[in-house]
Amino acid sequence: MIPTDIAFLLQAIAWPLVLLLAWFLAEGLHERWHLPRVTSYVAVGLLASLINLPGLTPDIAGLPFLANVALALVLFELGYRINLRWFRHNYWVLLLGVIESLVTFGVVYWATGWFTLPTDQRLMIAAVSMAASPAGVLRVAHELRSSGQATERVLHLSAINCFMAVLTLKLVVGYWTLSTSGDFALAAFGSIHVVGTSIAVGAILGVAVPWLLRLRVSHEDGVTVVFALAVILLTTAAYGLKLSPLLAALTFGIVARERRVHLTSAQRDFGTAGDLLSVFLFVYIASLLTWTDVPTTFLMGIVLILIRTASKVVCNVAAARLSGISERKGLLTGLALTPMSAFAILLIEETRLYGFEPAVQVLAAMAGMMLLQELLGPVVTQRALMAAHETHVTKE
Repeated sequence: MIPTDIAFLLQAIAWPLVLLLAWFLAEGLHERWHLPRVTSYVAVGLLASLINLPGLTPDIAGLPFLANVALALVLFELGYRINLRWFRHNYWVLLLGVIESLVTFGVVYWATGWFTLPTDQRLMIAAVSMAASPAGVLRVAHELRSSGQATERVLHLSAINCFMAVLTLKLVVGYWTLSTSGDFALAAFGSIHVVGTSIAVGAILGVAVPWLLRLRVSHEDGVTVVFALAVILLTTAAYGLKLSPLLAALTFGIVARERRVHLTSAQRDFGTAGDLLSVFLFVYIASLLTWTDVPTTFLMGIVLILIRTASKVVCNVAAARLSGISERKGLLTGLALTPMSAFAILLIEETRLYGFEPAVQVLAAMAGMMLLQELLGPVVTQRALMAAHETHVTKE
């Protein structure tokens, strides 16, 4: 037994201590072996969850909200980098993103039939598997200072994947509500209303914030602060209205870019505050994993990762020439979309908080898959972007 005073001290310092350890480990491993910093953050979170460090628990009030703010900032940045005019000039990219998402949903749902899972859980696993984690992809791209055709394609496809995952998951929730309550109006309210209102709220802020910035000319740091506060406001409003803060933040970023608000490279990742929230996000996501579920779901996790990766690679290779790139870059683009855990886990947690009962069982069923994805996904993205010769490492 741990004495009460020591237990209280551990609980008080747990999060700052773990975050500090994660940062030092990530910097050391990145400098020595070029390991993605995200992977080290996740490893520390997994270790802290394994030893059940007092105070490092998802039950602490405010942590889910803070994690959603951290991911919402990433999604805003991702949305800001989306060029809608590119979709108009090269509609194959948009079509590829939609088809690839649907193919991933179909093959993952089919593969989960090999295991003893209820239909509602299979549908939810297939829906979240469509997503490619914007946090993992963006952090690795920033770390490598990656830019080029494959990098931009990965970011645009990641945004489409996230949108399709949220939309499909809301439809799954609506289907579950209809099958359990028989109330069609309630089912429609829980799916179509959430998606439509989330997009509308994000679009309104995307118009309003640039308009306010034009009324008062501000220095560069001020623009960053305004957008960060707007994302926090958006996340708070989404929680209060039971909307999707992730979808709203993505829409906010897309509309803000269309309003021609210029952000420098330093502003896009929200500077030091963005780095700190990124460390917290990946450590927190990893700490949600229950290790007792990993051994029983490890085999299914390997199967689903292989199926999901194959679907993304095959779709990108098949559409490579049509969408304007080589088959080799199509292959690397598909591999770079491997990460999914951060977005998927928060999406599942958000769904659980809003009353979708099977979400708890889904997170447990995906424990093995999430463990592998969290640790290996960023490494695959890093190697794929380096092989595409679009990073500062390969350029030098």
